[in-house]
Amino acid sequence: MRTLIANAAIATVTGEEYASGHVVVENDRIAEVGEGVYTGEFDERVEADGCLITPGLINTHHHLYQWATRGLAADHTLFEWLVALYPVWSRLDDEITHAAGTAGMARLALTGCTTVADHHYVFPRDGGDQVAALAAARQRIGVRLHVVRGSMDRGESDGGLPPDNLVESTEDALTGTEAAIARFHDDSAGAHLQIAVGPCSPFSVTERLMSGAAELARRKGVRLHTHLAETLDEERQCLAEAGCTPAEYADKLGWLADDVWLAHTIHLAPDAIRRFGATGTGSAHCPTSNGRLGAGIAPVRDLLDAGVPVGLGADGAASNESGGLGEELHQSLLQARQRGGPHGLTTREALWMGTMGGARCLGRADDLGSLEPGKLADLAVWDLTGLDHAGITDPVAALVLGTTPPLRRLFVGGKAVVEDGTLREADESAIARELAAASARLREGR
Repeated sequence: MRTLIANAAIATVTGEEYASGHVVVENDRIAEVGEGVYTGEFDERVEADGCLITPGLINTHHHLYQWATRGLAADHTLFEWLVALYPVWSRLDDEITHAAGTAGMARLALTGCTTVADHHYVFPRDGGDQVAALAAARQRIGVRLHVVRGSMDRGESDGGLPPDNLVESTEDALTGTEAAIARFHDDSAGAHLQIAVGPCSPFSVTERLMSGAAELARRKGVRLHTHLAETLDEERQCLAEAGCTPAEYADKLGWLADDVWLAHTIHLAPDAIRRFGATGTGSAHCPTSNGRLGAGIAPVRDLLDAGVPVGLGADGAASNESGGLGEELHQSLLQARQRGGPHGLTTREALWMGTMGGARCLGRADDLGSLEPGKLADLAVWDLTGLDHAGITDPVAALVLGTTPPLRRLFVGGKAVVEDGTLREADESAIARELAAASARLREGR
């Protein structure tokens, strides 16, 4: 099956840009990318006049279950927000997680996202099969999913933030993570579902779990992820308890390496940034969530200059109620320029972070993140013909500086997931009803 997408502007991200060109998809791979009119054979034609084709966006950090608790603790610091929401999340079950995960991935797809990394670290004792609930939600929408099997083993009685009834023992956390890898992880190049290892954060897990998680991930050949250096409260706690900064603590435990990507990385000293670059450690930049919680502005310019793979993340919808990924291109550029002036980030760098930077964080750069023959056909066809973008000469500037455009198509492995701004296989209205019911049941404890 050969599909021609014709007469569009094209941003390959790692190579040429074309004012008018074509992409040819054969089965699940990109067969050709080029300028001008395509004269070869094809089975289906998608007319993309007035559109921009980019790689599908890659979301490097999310908490999909939080779609069931949007709008709560709206004026809190991170630690206050967590303390307020942990008792609500302790009532989570797999049906709620499925409804929230479906809604979250639907919203991400509608904003150009083809691959989602979801850090799921809440496993209530009677919560059912949480990872299976997310895997089933992925199938409904059709995107790629990296489930970061998270964990917490440090409750309030041990100086952590989560209530004791929401943490696992260290052994159960590691056993549960290994079981998720065995059951769900697909290590093939075209994988739609992978598992990573992700203790929640240094302030909610023990050193033993951090070390054990790193050993498990490397033994199984999967990637590592956690939150790091998100707030000054975290840094103060780490200095008081471990005598070092969060970045130094991670380094001591073997958590700075090219198989690791870390969420937020806002409060990093210059030597830590250099260490990230030297080790190839990735950073998941979540600008909207950081702004919502007032956590600070990540040093993105310095990270990129140090050679750090920086991707974009929507983060959980309880700290980013919009939950889309397209707008993170815009927010990343604004925050970088607030911190570093007009040269703090270019439009092309913002797009690179949302595509190839994310692919590098997730270990998928050989197959995702750019428009190149042989790579997986995950691509977004952005419609720039409407009022919001008409007359913007540079289509990449239209995408990054304007509102998130509607999608003419979103392809995952050559299959259309979104068509003319609508989910191809799932019913958006039904998903919204399911989410509303799940959210009410979670808040009311039913």
